[in-house]
Amino acid sequence: MSACNESLSGPSGAHKSDPAARTSDITSVHRTAYVNLNRNENPFPLPAVVMSAALEAFKEHNVYPEEDSGSLRSAAARAYGVSVEQVIAGNGSSEILGLIYQAYLTAGDAVAMLSPGFGFNHKLAAANGAHLLEVQWADHNALPTAQRVRQTAGGAKFIVLANPNNPTGTFVPIVEIERLVAETDQLVVLDEAYVDFAPDSGLRLVDRYQNLLLLRTFSKSYAAAGLRIGFGVGDPQVISRLRSIQNLFNMNVIGQSVGVSIFEHRDAYRGRIECILQERERTTLAPSALGFHVMPSHANFVLARVPGRYDGRWWQRALQARNVYVATFPEQGLEHFVRISIGTAEQMDTCLSVVSDIAGAAT
Repeated sequence: MSACNESLSGPSGAHKSDPAARTSDITSVHRTAYVNLNRNENPFPLPAVVMSAALEAFKEHNVYPEEDSGSLRSAAARAYGVSVEQVIAGNGSSEILGLIYQAYLTAGDAVAMLSPGFGFNHKLAAANGAHLLEVQWADHNALPTAQRVRQTAGGAKFIVLANPNNPTGTFVPIVEIERLVAETDQLVVLDEAYVDFAPDSGLRLVDRYQNLLLLRTFSKSYAAAGLRIGFGVGDPQVISRLRSIQNLFNMNVIGQSVGVSIFEHRDAYRGRIECILQERERTTLAPSALGFHVMPSHANFVLARVPGRYDGRWWQRALQARNVYVATFPEQGLEHFVRISIGTAEQMDTCLSVVSDIAGAAT
């Protein structure tokens, strides 16, 4: 069986029910019957060699992990072509993002975010008593001008943007990212969670600019979302500032061991990533024939404007009633959109079939 035909354990089909069926109708269905396409997870299991590392590490469950994640940070430094002093390892990249807020903000400060963007920034800003300044994209495929960023975010302590962007999936050429970093003295936090599905990376800029901090994660392309493995790569002084306030033993022994193994066996993921790219193409084309406007994506999901008189939340509920889970972002001005994560071929067959059924019933 090829990697593209691997599926998660348990049935992934959805019930044939009316599109207006109530959510409560499915509460008795076992979770394995759900098609979860709302968290941008990798649908494939860990490669066998990486799973072996996880099982071996579990034998160390009774001892503390490396306090500073030294082996993992060294593996990351080798893979990224930087010094170990330029790397921080975190309990997911979200931990590192939280550390940035703690290290650089005091109550009443401002932080800027390219919007639409990663919604977790709203929570972090509120938790740190900060004001979140939302800089709107020039369009979904281009950064606003540096002048516009300065006008909106001039007083911000730092600027956060994702490339590829979540939830739109769009990718900005690295030359534009570099222009923004070069034209501001503010720290620019570049979240590259989805970079393995994109054509380029900003990694080469890290040694050129002290005010650039890159975030990476193993939750998307490397199928380790449940193990919480993330990294920050940047100037040694920035990294030192973040590590100085990081919790002891922030990463467990399994996460650290699996992280090292992933770096050693990244080639084992190439086929899986290619399968996701193939399914992304199919999930871009098929809904378009039903009247959806699917935005070009460089991530492991697509954002689609729904057709007809119903909004994204209606489609989300209708899909959920058929055991297919997708995400919506009305709070970011995307009331008429749904975001669909890319799963296995089997999962996407189910999703696209249900979408077609609902579209037919909704017209």
